[in-house]
Amino acid sequence: MAATASPAAGGMDGKPRTSPKSVKFLFGGLAGMGATVFVQPLDLVKNRMQLSGEGAKTREYKTSFHALTSILRAEGLRGIYTGLSAGLLRQATYTTTRLGIYTVLFERLTGADGTPPGFLLKAVIGMTAGATGAFVGTPAEVALIRMTADGRLPADQRRGYKNVFNALIRIVREEGVPTLWRGCIPTMARAVVVNAAQLASYSQSKQFLLDSGYFSDNILCHFCASMISGLVTTAASMPVDIAKTRIQNMRMIDGKPEYKNGLVRKLGWGLGLQDLALQEGGVGSWDVLVKVVRYEGFFSLWKGFTPYYARLGPHTVLTFIFLEQMNKAYKRLFLSG
Repeated sequence: MAATASPAAGGMDGKPRTSPKSVKFLFGGLAGMGATVFVQPLDLVKNRMQLSGEGAKTREYKTSFHALTSILRAEGLRGIYTGLSAGLLRQATYTTTRLGIYTVLFERLTGADGTPPGFLLKAVIGMTAGATGAFVGTPAEVALIRMTADGRLPADQRRGYKNVFNALIRIVREEGVPTLWRGCIPTMARAVVVNAAQLASYSQSKQFLLDSGYFSDNILCHFCASMISGLVTTAASMPVDIAKTRIQNMRMIDGKPEYKNGLVRKLGWGLGLQDLALQEGGVGSWDVLVKVVRYEGFFSLWKGFTPYYARLGPHTVLTFIFLEQMNKAYKRLFLSG
């Protein structure tokens, strides 16, 4: 009599059983939220440095350490956790969507014999997942940028959002619903760069480390692959990230945006997105990049490199470690025989 396959060992198609899609999405969000609790101060320092010296060559902060100590001196220990609620909501929306879609697509495109997708296909999966997640998470991103930037402004110019929900309600009430998606185009563009680099390089690095024979599938392997992934992502995405940060923090001056690019307005009208086009006011990352180079210097596009990597590296490490451990625990508790 032929042996029957155990349900834990695999399904009728011969592929091993995996967790439901809803669990993948949940774990993705929880992993990102857990990592954010640890790196929120670094995210705040990154945003402050990217906004410092805006429109001029004089910077408010000389180094990351100077920025951190200045914030602690002026705003106290609680000040470095400003915007945490927005950071958690961003992970609950953006990371949940991003990692959930990536995991589902990765498994669907894995061969019946367990052969993983090639590097280029991993990059395409990462870009698709990132762009979708970025669109979903843009409202939380806008709130996060504004909340972390508030402390650097004079008291009479601060927006004074109490938490992320207060921020979202006030943005809708004072500026309209489309403002929640202000900068969604550069946000999605940044997400494409970040996720092509981060997710694909993580999978590729992990696979390379395992194939080397010096690593097994454990926390050390996940840590090393994550650090490599974070470095690649930092190098690739900083100019796009500073454009996104400037656009989402900008104010309207006499009814006009600080940064303009007619392409966005024409594209919005061409696609029938009149409200979005008008609210964006033709805002484009190209105008931001040009002004940064003109007034602050070419290398200002990489302003805040240290806190960017100091934030992205550990966040990448912690996110994937949490995700891997939750997946292993779920398989052990619910999918093993």
